[in-house]
Amino acid sequence: DQEPVINRGRIDFFNDARGFGFIKDINGNEKYFFHINNAYPEVREGDVVTFDLERGLKGMNATNIVLEKK
Repeated sequence: DQEPVINRGRIDFFNDARGFGFIKDINGNEKYFFHINNAYPEVREGDVVTFDLERGLKGMNATNIVLEKK
């Protein structure tokens, strides 16, 4: 059995009014789109989060986003 991959990233951009943003992968330069409905609790730019990836219409999207405890 393979261990599940834990993706870690930082909220690179977040548009509060429209409820979406981008997470930049901590281990690389990839950026992933996310919608606030997939984040708990609410996140802000600069927060470090863990997340899952899901294929969307325009590439990989971050889902199940959880704020990393400080």
